[in-house]
Amino acid sequence: MTSTMGYIWNTLYGWTDTGSGGLLPPSTDSLTQPIGHHVAHPDTKRRMHELISASGLIDSLKQIDAAPAAEADILRVHDQSHYDRILAESALPKGGDAGDGVSPFGHGGHRIAMLAAGGAIEAVRTVVEGQVSNAYALINPPGHHAERSTGRGFCTFNNGAVAAAYARDVLGLKRVAIVDWDVHHGNGAQDIFGGTAEVLNISVHQDRCFPSDSGFREERGHGEGFGYTLNVPLPPGGGSGAYEYAFDTVVLPAVRAYKPDLIIVASGFDASIMDPLARMMMRSEGFRSLVRKLVDLAAEVSQGRLVCLQEGGYSPIYVPFCGLAVIEEMAGVSTGTQDAYTPILGAMGGDKLLEHEREAIDLASVLVSDIH
Repeated sequence: MTSTMGYIWNTLYGWTDTGSGGLLPPSTDSLTQPIGHHVAHPDTKRRMHELISASGLIDSLKQIDAAPAAEADILRVHDQSHYDRILAESALPKGGDAGDGVSPFGHGGHRIAMLAAGGAIEAVRTVVEGQVSNAYALINPPGHHAERSTGRGFCTFNNGAVAAAYARDVLGLKRVAIVDWDVHHGNGAQDIFGGTAEVLNISVHQDRCFPSDSGFREERGHGEGFGYTLNVPLPPGGGSGAYEYAFDTVVLPAVRAYKPDLIIVASGFDASIMDPLARMMMRSEGFRSLVRKLVDLAAEVSQGRLVCLQEGGYSPIYVPFCGLAVIEEMAGVSTGTQDAYTPILGAMGGDKLLEHEREAIDLASVLVSDIH
């Protein structure tokens, strides 16, 4: 069976060079030792692509070629100084850093970052133009932490923001909704679109995980954009019980009220129970359920236009199964591949909504009434 779902992967996404520090740069002064794999090593996403291939799911997808974004595409959402610095550092023999000192990229790294932003654009363009029904772009490096004037959190350019701006300015869409289920706060889109009502930015994330000083419910945008930034910080330890409730009571009603022309998902799998950089308890079937809700919602409010862009996820063991579940659900295809880790992870909890989780989500749900 062949679906009309689009899929993007490029070999260069697996060539992103994040250096030899586990998280911090190696240093004899701080005694942070070099290690073979940085936590954001691209093998995690390469392994996801390989499971999509080995399972046979790749045969049911329409593969889309990514093209590099143009400078003008980047400058719709980023400052010229940020763009110029990335290019200059990329020309150095050992590359540079996206902006926060823990987001390294290698020589020529700007080419991969431009290709990632371009992949996001291509996914959006093919969906909006009706060439595919929906799309998943397995792009790298990620983007949702990159702010207007700087990259951070392993993100160089904000791929989702670049794609959303392209959808508005080039494709002529009026309203775009970004739903960010990455476990870390979607601070980049908040910084870039906080002053406009033309992009609704919803971030469901672990409270105070990263950045630890942003993502609070009180951050709601400013000026004409007030109310169109919606943060749902979740207490650590939540699994599908908390995420299902957050989507049913906050995310879906907010997007339904907004009536966007396109839904972009910042699809990080670092809320998974096996992730080293967060403390949430999602499993692959939980992510499958979330994307099912969004597929149905897109059919209701945005002519089915739904694009998922890969963000974080740092368990090379488990990210592939989470990604496979989401793409199967979007494509309406079952490969029969079972999550091999369910027998181990299935009894660890997270499926029940706890009272303190309900209370935190209910505080965010009252903010939906301001979205029109």
